Amino acid sequence: MLQIILLLQRHPRLSARELSERLEVSTRTVMRDMEALSAAGVPVYTERGRNGGCVLLPGYRADVSGLTPREAQALFAWSGRASLSQELGLHDALQSAMGKLSSTLPLQLQDDAEALSDAIVVDRRRWFADAEDTGALPVLRQAVVTRRRVAIRYASASEGRSVRRTVDPWGLVEQAGRWYLVAAHRGVARMYRVSRVEQVDVLDVAAVRPENLDLQEEWDRLRSGLERTLPAKGVYVLLRVRPDRAEQVRRISAPMLARGERVHDVPAEDDEWPRLSMRFRIREAACGILLGFGDVVEVLEPSDLRDELLRLAEAVVEVYSAGT
Repeated sequence: MLQIILLLQRHPRLSARELSERLEVSTRTVMRDMEALSAAGVPVYTERGRNGGCVLLPGYRADVSGLTPREAQALFAWSGRASLSQELGLHDALQSAMGKLSSTLPLQLQDDAEALSDAIVVDRRRWFADAEDTGALPVLRQAVVTRRRVAIRYASASEGRSVRRTVDPWGLVEQAGRWYLVAAHRGVARMYRVSRVEQVDVLDVAAVRPENLDLQEEWDRLRSGLERTLPAKGVYVLLRVRPDRAEQVRRISAPMLARGERVHDVPAEDDEWPRLSMRFRIREAACGILLGFGDVVEVLEPSDLRDELLRLAEAVVEVYSAGT
């Protein structure tokens, strides 16, 4: 009956058939509810004839949401993150829920909220990065909600092969366009990148989850632990850069630098090519980026990285020369 009021607030006149289709009930139920609303003092009535239908007295409002304009805009702006709800397998449910909520709002709030939603696009994917495979995400979401243990086949980067793990899922974290499962394996909390989950089976066993678990705190702890290990694998480099490409080298290198690091200018005497110094967080990434610059950059330090780049370049030349 409340939905009938809200629908008639938005539409001056709706037939019993239109109401029954929107509410997924019979026309008999609609007419019975109209009588009940009228008996309760709500100014609704029916008009017969070709242009008749169910009508709410003009000017009657029933704003049951209690939302402020800012609250309505916040909700509608968040609902614009279509990719997030799609990955979780909740897009249809979100659209349905927002439709129901929208029908409870005064027209001015609806217009302002929908205008903001239409004016915001959230693109979570990194530049030049492929979209993450999140096929396992809806199943993992359901396992988290129902607190069921799961068996996964996981493409482990550290082991270089697929492994099988039975884990207790604690929660899901979306970090810069990438989804991670926070779960316990043999009682030890770990993070698993969802795009590496090749198969997931929900078991008929209750997951073991700490009673007072704070997922945000657990994620911060796991993330900090990972980030502390990265600088040890990093490498400091001193580059000689072609002047017209120095800004490009800065821009492309910046995302792969160690945490808190930036590109530094180093004074150079009697040389038109500027010097740049930086610390990459992963040595292999430094090799790939620096080789990609070709003759635009020359690594001056460290010497062992120069030697490694030379070996890699020779190997590349050999590969591409084999077929000529």
